[in-house]
Amino acid sequence: MSVEEKRVREFAYQIWESEGKPEGQEERHWDMARKLAEAEALAPKAAPRKRAAAKPKAPAEPKVTALPAAKTPAAKKPRAVKKPTAG
Repeated sequence: MSVEEKRVREFAYQIWESEGKPEGQEERHWDMARKLAEAEALAPKAAPRKRAAAKPKAPAEPKVTALPAAKTPAAKKPRAVKKPTAG
């Protein structure tokens, strides 16, 4: 089995799986797989991208953050005095 035949077989299987493994669609799957393999073979292979050299980072300056303002206790409302219950 050539590399091309193996690739067509892989494509056909992927198509079959992606469509939920239907029965009776083999011919259509094989046609689609052949077309994909041909397109893949004709497409120019992309050269691996070269990574740019990392730029040196400037030393980080310490961040100065404002301290949160001191919370003042909120004035509480006086509670109502409970009336004695008749007993």
